[in-house]
Amino acid sequence: MTTLQSIILGIVQGLTEFLPVSSSGHLMLASEILGTDLSAADDLTFSLTLHAATVLSTIVILWREVARLFRGVFSRTFNEEQSYVLKIVISMIPVGIVGLLFKDYLEAAFSSVLVVGVMLLVTAVLLTFAYKAKPRQKDTISYRDAFIIGVAQACATMPGLSRSGSTIATGLLLGNKKESVAQFSFLMVLPPILGNALLDIIKGEFGGGVELVPLMAGFVVAFVTGCLACKFMIEMVKRGKLIWFAAYCAVVGAVAVVTYFI
Repeated sequence: MTTLQSIILGIVQGLTEFLPVSSSGHLMLASEILGTDLSAADDLTFSLTLHAATVLSTIVILWREVARLFRGVFSRTFNEEQSYVLKIVISMIPVGIVGLLFKDYLEAAFSSVLVVGVMLLVTAVLLTFAYKAKPRQKDTISYRDAFIIGVAQACATMPGLSRSGSTIATGLLLGNKKESVAQFSFLMVLPPILGNALLDIIKGEFGGGVELVPLMAGFVVAFVTGCLACKFMIEMVKRGKLIWFAAYCAVVGAVAVVTYFI
C-alpha cells in the first residue's frame, strides 16, 4: 500500500466512521477503486490502525464525558455515570453475539459491491424515517432503549449499513433527545471496536508487514478527519439534518448496485 492510498483511505475512514453513510461500505468501495485488499493480513493491520485512530478521535472530542464516566464508575454508590456505563454494556450484547457467531460470514460479505449498495439504500430509508419521526424528547436513554439501539448496531455489522446512522436513527425513532442519542452512539462503539481489534490480534490476524510511513500517514489523517467529522455530526444531529445523508446514501447505493450489474 502506498502513502497516497493510505491517506485517501484514512480520509474515508475518518469521515465516514461518524457520518451516517457506512465506514465499512465506503472503505470497501474505496479499496476496490484503489486496488487494495483490506481483508489481506497486512492491509487488515492498516484497517485496524484506522479504527484505532477514530477511537482516539472520539475520546478527544468527547473527553469531558469520557472523563466524567471514568471518575463516576469507581464510586462506591450506584450513580448516574455507572448507570450510563451499564447501558453501554447492555448495548454491546447484541453486537458481541453477532461478532462471535457470524464475524467470518459478515467479513466475506465485504467483497460484494451489491451488498454494500443495497445496504446503503436501506440506510437511506432508515435515515428518512428518522427525519420524519416526531421527537418525544425523552430526558434519558432507558435500559430498554440502550438494548434496542444495540440491536441496531449489531445489524449494522453488514457492510454498507451505517452504524452511526442505524444507532442514531433508532434512538431518535424511540423518542430520545438528539444530543443524547448522538453522544451515546459515539461512545457505545468504543468497546466493540477495541474488542474486535483485540480478537484479531489474539487470532494472529494483525500482520507486521505494513510499512511505517503509510501506516502513520493513514492514522494521522483518520484521526484529524475523525475529530472534524465527530464534531460536525453532533451538530448535524442537533439540527435534524439527517435527510441530506439519506439522499447521499441513496445516490451512492444506487450507483453501486447499477455498477455491479454493468
